[in-house]
Amino acid sequence: MLHIRHITKSFPGVRALSDVSVDFAPGEVHAIVGENGAGKSTLIKIMCGIYAPDAGEVVLDGEPVTLHAYKDALDRKINLVSQEIQVIPKSTVAENIMLDKLDRYLSRGRIDWRRINQDAARYAELVDLTVPVKGLVAGLSTAQKQLIMIARALSSDARILIMDEPTSALTRHETDNLLQLLRRIKSEGVTVLFVSHKLEEVLAVADQVSVLRDGSLIGTRPIAGLTKEQIVQMMIGRDARTLDLGKLDVSAGRAALEARGVSQAGRFHDVGFALHRGEILGFYGLVGSGRTELAEILIGEARKDGGDVFIDGKLARIHSMADSLFKYRMGYVSENRKEKGLILSAPIRTNIAITVWNRLCDRFGSIQLAAETATARQFMQALEIRATGPHQMVSSLSGGNQQKVSIAKWLAAQCDILIIDEPTIGVDIGAKEYIHQLIWDLAKREGKSIILISSDMPEIINVARRILVFKDFKIVGEVRNNGEDGARVRGYEEISQEIGQFLA
Repeated sequence: MLHIRHITKSFPGVRALSDVSVDFAPGEVHAIVGENGAGKSTLIKIMCGIYAPDAGEVVLDGEPVTLHAYKDALDRKINLVSQEIQVIPKSTVAENIMLDKLDRYLSRGRIDWRRINQDAARYAELVDLTVPVKGLVAGLSTAQKQLIMIARALSSDARILIMDEPTSALTRHETDNLLQLLRRIKSEGVTVLFVSHKLEEVLAVADQVSVLRDGSLIGTRPIAGLTKEQIVQMMIGRDARTLDLGKLDVSAGRAALEARGVSQAGRFHDVGFALHRGEILGFYGLVGSGRTELAEILIGEARKDGGDVFIDGKLARIHSMADSLFKYRMGYVSENRKEKGLILSAPIRTNIAITVWNRLCDRFGSIQLAAETATARQFMQALEIRATGPHQMVSSLSGGNQQKVSIAKWLAAQCDILIIDEPTIGVDIGAKEYIHQLIWDLAKREGKSIILISSDMPEIINVARRILVFKDFKIVGEVRNNGEDGARVRGYEEISQEIGQFLA
């Protein structure tokens, strides 16, 4: 039995947790939910020994415990699957899964690699990770890396397993498999702490849910009889809004961006589409269907073997992200903000202004810090980024505020074309509403041309007004949405069924 008693924790300028008490019973899935910045990550880091509380205590099996480091938690069979990807790219899948247990495989001073590979394969199969365990992690998708981390935690025989946004990059099939696995391990007496913004998953797998808001515990409730709307009301203190975004003013003239006959060996063959001025064009499909890979070709991060890309009707020669930004004013908000979208060890001002450093230099070529700070303040205010100021490190921000910073740097660059990849992964319902409205306003009010890549079907239907469906590196269908371009107005169910038919 794990008890959290009157835990309080503060950081400079912010009270992260205030007198929080929660009980976690053996053999249950206990969800912890709340908006970004509510205190969820701080609470689980205290339970893992990563942070020390300012007040209160952690009680395990009736005895207060002092956790000085994560190793202390591991010694007590408390393990964490972090939302940050933590793998070693140049090591094998098996080595990453068994990373903290290699000493178990020592015999006469040598490591038994055959046993390591065999045991790793068993845990990889448990989480439906279908890659060779002897292969390197480098080059695997974010979802596959996340499954490696889950397999690593399961292999530790934890009594208490803490999972922080474990499904953020997983496909529906991988998520269903994981939820089934959690049901199985809880029947073996394991306590699972499940931190997620996906309330449908919370309702599907949890026995109890504890809701945090602004560092305080709002309450702990049994899931039985609880609705999504009730959880949302506890999280944000009001009912969730259903945004009726309306119609866009899409230019019917020359395309802002057009791909013709794009090909890449082993992936794409003769792919084409057009994006118009003021349009939000959705790219929908399962992870690995080719959506992000096509975006990387468009911005010059990946090569193409054939075909052409046109910007405003003119042939574009894009060989790098710098070409995309400085020659054609096209930006890309990465789905993996922590690895590719942000410099976590740098302050907010650096992350926002990095795309416009060339405008902020003095005559000697030095960046003017006052101008950098002013630029950051402008977009922090515009996007309502919650922080102590432009000098705060991005690594200390909540997921939703990190995502806003990732978007802000491209807005600072005044891009005409924006590719936004999985904009609301790991963000709470309030931040999701804000980001959806922000994307809409960029197209509606500022005439930006936007490609929205998302695995979230409600999101893609709510925000995009034309949707391209991807499967096996092909565009297999196009769906026109909610009255745009003469299409009749339809409900969510009808549109989602049409998308599903293309994926069948």
